[in-house]
Amino acid sequence: MKEIKMFPIFLLGLLFIGCNNNDDGPTLTEEPQTEEPVAEESVQLNSEVNDFIWKGLNYWYFWQNDVTDLADSKDDDTNAYYTYLNNYNSSKDLFDDLIYTQADDFSWYIEDVDEQLNSFRGITKSYGLNLGYLLRVSDTSDDVIIYVTYVTPDSPADQAGIKRGDFIYKVDGVAMTINNYDVVNNIFRNENVSIGLATVENGSVVPQGNDIALSAVELTTNPIHHAEVLEVSGTKIGYLMYTGFKATFHSELNAVFGDFKSQGITELVLDLRYNGGGSILSSALLASMIYGEAGAEQDIFATLRYNNKRNAENGVSYPFFEDVFLYDKTSSAYLGSEPMNRLNGITTLYVLASERTASASEMIINGLLPYINVVIIGEKTVGKNEGSITVVDSPGTGDSPYSDLDNRNPNHTIGMQPIVLQVYNSNNSSDYADGFEPDVTVVESQFASNLLPFGDPNEVMLSAALDLIVGSSAKGEVFEKLPENFKLKAELQRPKFTNEMYLGPNEEIHLQ
Repeated sequence: MKEIKMFPIFLLGLLFIGCNNNDDGPTLTEEPQTEEPVAEESVQLNSEVNDFIWKGLNYWYFWQNDVTDLADSKDDDTNAYYTYLNNYNSSKDLFDDLIYTQADDFSWYIEDVDEQLNSFRGITKSYGLNLGYLLRVSDTSDDVIIYVTYVTPDSPADQAGIKRGDFIYKVDGVAMTINNYDVVNNIFRNENVSIGLATVENGSVVPQGNDIALSAVELTTNPIHHAEVLEVSGTKIGYLMYTGFKATFHSELNAVFGDFKSQGITELVLDLRYNGGGSILSSALLASMIYGEAGAEQDIFATLRYNNKRNAENGVSYPFFEDVFLYDKTSSAYLGSEPMNRLNGITTLYVLASERTASASEMIINGLLPYINVVIIGEKTVGKNEGSITVVDSPGTGDSPYSDLDNRNPNHTIGMQPIVLQVYNSNNSSDYADGFEPDVTVVESQFASNLLPFGDPNEVMLSAALDLIVGSSAKGEVFEKLPENFKLKAELQRPKFTNEMYLGPNEEIHLQ
């Protein structure tokens, strides 16, 4: 058996040391260690609402290309994007900073989407009290009043006996002057209020009775406030006081035009003096009822143009329709259609307008101008040629993200009503951003001391229309005018959602 020789361990250690100390010989070293890159700490998003605000506006907003912070590249770097959003503790502040204020006066942030949608259906919490303008009572007094333009039937104001033409001089115990008239906004922002009524005699306020306490209730308001057929000098004239374009009241509107048609009207006065707008579809349907000539359904009432993401070229159009589309009053669900009552032979439309006539009301004027003569009586209109949609936190898929009202994020109630489109008529005209000038100027507030009922031939604005239609024989009573400087240049808060033009729920299905 062969003997196996073993080196002592200490000799092996010396050999190892000797090799390491030999500069000329091979050196034994460990392989170099490469440091693994440390992952950059990711930024956590603090607010899902902020993310929704940015993404919804990035897709829909009409002026998206004009707002640097809405550039498509803004969210390419997720950490930088989240850091940007986290700088905002308030999603409303983010919304406000993303609005293109050089052109946009009408987009707004929504605290409660359901409240907004109810308003579009005509459902609001209200006293049913609709007010005109603040007026001084004389050149020598600081006292201020505000007049009632109309009262919603069966509302708290109606039940309290308040009526068109009443003067309010006191709100919540405060008699209004030029220094404290802001208290009148309690009527628009509080759910309980007290008001005092008065008359004005020889430039002085004369209180009438005790203060009236009102509590707001949920009201469903029919926008057809008054409709009748007047026969003046042998001419049958349809008169419609229409206060808002509400898609859930299409059938009622169609019934009015059925009555106009059956009575054989040959002239039409459309009273939009208190109408701040509403549904674009409702505007198209009303226009279709007015302009019902044979073959009109082949014509274009309005074209809607979006930003480049939504529609890069010609947009989508509304024709003059032959049917009326119906929607549920509580859910806005589409219920189907009914045949439309369309007039024919209306060659001139007389529109009663004011500084509160806006949006879908102006769309009626602009859309009909290429086809019939439109005469405006009253004051210069607001000048709103853009429309909006309700943008909600439901990303969805397809061509209309952030618009699925039935599948919203349940974690919050926030939404937006941004401007997403501009309206053009068949002549490619949208040139009314400064409002439509009246053909005949009548300033209703100057006749506040003699506001007559709607439909009264002597009512100052209707009288002006009748005079144009049948001549001087229709001239009504001549009332004393208040001086122009009695009207205060004061912006009232007004009820929410009053000046608007929008595509409502389920309305896009009727676009060409």
